[in-house]
Amino acid sequence: MIRIEQVYKRFRKLQVLNNISARFDEGQVVALIGPNGSGKTTLIKSILGMVRPDKGTIHVHNQPVNGDPAYRQFIGYMPQIGRYPDNMRVGELFEMIKKIRHQEQTDEDLLRQFDLPSVYQKPMRTLSGGTRQKVSAALAFLFNPPVLILDEPTAGLDPLSTEILKEKIITEKKKNKLILITSHVLSDLEEITTHILYLQEGNMQFFKDLASLQEETGEIRLSKAIARVMRGQETNNQWIDRLFALETKNESPR
Repeated sequence: MIRIEQVYKRFRKLQVLNNISARFDEGQVVALIGPNGSGKTTLIKSILGMVRPDKGTIHVHNQPVNGDPAYRQFIGYMPQIGRYPDNMRVGELFEMIKKIRHQEQTDEDLLRQFDLPSVYQKPMRTLSGGTRQKVSAALAFLFNPPVLILDEPTAGLDPLSTEILKEKIITEKKKNKLILITSHVLSDLEEITTHILYLQEGNMQFFKDLASLQEETGEIRLSKAIARVMRGQETNNQWIDRLFALETKNESPR
């Protein structure tokens, strides 16, 4: 469904993406993982056509990105930080998006579960960060897209809302959709992820299915499995070192 071939992107002297190639298919839940500045958000924005790669190609449903923007109808996107008109009311925002998309059938499951109709009359500027996240999540799922791209989706959500969103992702996974997720909270990914793509300094260190990663490392917990792979490559990475130390410290006795 998404094919990335030899993609490069540089911002001035900083090489943000370096020869990235991968294929993501329906039914996969791919976790894009790596430290800050590793290229995760740039890769997502390249898929969405918001960033134009210097070299390489990206196809979504066999349609080239940065060509006809119609391919975006297949994608539901939840940004890390949603930016909306400050004075627009929540209900007006949803109605505007519905009119733009011209789709009669909508998935309003998250609207109801997050109780967003109760804040329909509130301007976006008055919402808390967590409520804005709920709005972004509901918009991403609204048109029942076959591809979902979720950038730090649980950031700012309370525990109950986090579980609601995770259950929704699992539901969509069962519908054989392709879901891409970035998150620093690896425990949120363990029960929903099928594949791991690890980026570091713009380079793809590995792209593996979760079962193979666990089998190769002998680790069940996602964070420890990733840490063991990267430490095995003798990578000088303080993020990995901190992750491994934290997981070892917090590991409960067996």
